[in-house]
Amino acid sequence: QVQLVESGGGLVQAGGSLRLSCAASGRAFSRYAMGWFRQAPRKGRAFVAAVSWTGSSTYYADSVKGRFTISRDNAKNTVYLQMNSLKPEDTAVYYCAARPWGTSTDYETYDYWGQGTQVTVSS
Repeated sequence: QVQLVESGGGLVQAGGSLRLSCAASGRAFSRYAMGWFRQAPRKGRAFVAAVSWTGSSTYYADSVKGRFTISRDNAKNTVYLQMNSLKPEDTAVYYCAARPWGTSTDYETYDYWGQGTQVTVSS
């Protein structure tokens, strides 16, 4: 079992930055690939970024490539999402998720989820 708690969301103006954190507790965090997903009002859950269990491989949705950076610190059981050059269309609830071993862009393959943190970008 892995418990995930996100933090760092908030209200920011377009062009600004936020850093989301996801603290994990439970067993063997370093054996889990981690992902960030987001869900805007009246839309489905969408892939944002993922990082392998070693941290050596990262993947991004085209919409955030070059603006967002995912990273992890296995010693702190934490995964981060640095979000720069934020746009109003980035407004959503952001969720972190964990799955054993390999990364995936498919939210249905993730076993554990946090409660989400709201990010609102004003124009």
